[in-house]
Amino acid sequence: MDYLRVLTGTEKPLPIYTGIISCLENPLVFPDLIEPIYREAMTMDDETLDRFRFSLIRLQLYSDIHRNEDMEKAMHIKYVAQVLEKVVYGTLIMEREDLSAE
Repeated sequence: MDYLRVLTGTEKPLPIYTGIISCLENPLVFPDLIEPIYREAMTMDDETLDRFRFSLIRLQLYSDIHRNEDMEKAMHIKYVAQVLEKVVYGTLIMEREDLSAE
């Protein structure tokens, strides 16, 4: 799977993608890399942070679109993207509403 293409979309790659791709390829390294990824994100300017957030959103969209192909992989991709978005930004843009609460 070409994670770099999904992360970059039509933009230039960001250096932070290297760590994220490692997490996507091997779930076992995610706990070890979450702090370095967070610290790298905290050094970004506002424009780069905005680009980074959209890369995480692209990952979430990709996992939703391809979830029927490999459910476990799709869940892992979405988990990594959502945890990073929540840690770096404090919220999720694409958070699902709890429809059972109605």
